[in-house]
Amino acid sequence: MQITILSLFPGMFAGPMQQSIVGRAISRKLLDMHVEDIRDHTRDRHRVVDDVPYGGGSGMVMKPEPVAAAIEWVRARRRLDRLFLLSPQGEPFRQATARRLAGLAGFGLLCGHYEGVDERVRSMVDGEISVGDFVLTGGEPAAWVIVDAVCRLIPGVLGNEQSSSEESFEQGLLEYPQYTRPRVFRGLTVPEVLLSGDHARIRRWRRQQSLIRTRARRPDLFCRLDLDAEDLKLLAEFSAAGTQGERR
Repeated sequence: MQITILSLFPGMFAGPMQQSIVGRAISRKLLDMHVEDIRDHTRDRHRVVDDVPYGGGSGMVMKPEPVAAAIEWVRARRRLDRLFLLSPQGEPFRQATARRLAGLAGFGLLCGHYEGVDERVRSMVDGEISVGDFVLTGGEPAAWVIVDAVCRLIPGVLGNEQSSSEESFEQGLLEYPQYTRPRVFRGLTVPEVLLSGDHARIRRWRRQQSLIRTRARRPDLFCRLDLDAEDLKLLAEFSAAGTQGERR
């Protein structure tokens, strides 16, 4: 897969591209990353990329000429099935979005900055993505979030392919609790079921814990779940166990 990022601050990606899973994916040639400096597509000696907004107002706006030139340059030279503007007005980025992007041969991310890009640039992208309802200084941190989430889904990147399918949000659920050695830590013990060696029982417990945790912590996700009879039974068992505990 090839990912191209268009940015005013390409140096922000140098460190992360050498670290952890993304760094290994690049070194193993499973991921081909390119970061294009928008300033390289200016035509004046001062490399100006922003200007004051028409109509007044605070801040600066990214000029259309260098952004358009950068887009045209990468479209001609990179593998871009889709190009997205990172914007608070975009489609919310979710795990389903990451899976969709991971199915492409290549895509691009245009990082906005300052007060955003000139509106006329929006006609040159294929869509817009937002990573959340909060304010960032630019699209660069958002781009890295997307790269990291998508990279994990590229075949061969993770050592255990099953691990990605069991993580939070993959099935619309938060992940179940995880434990490792020691068996007892500061008086807290590992649940007995995980020590039983009964894999069917362990799978059932983990499913139940994911359902319970999602219902308690992310009711917005829980209400969208299509629960089957076994899921309802697991929830009922948990509720019954809690009621019995209260009666003791």
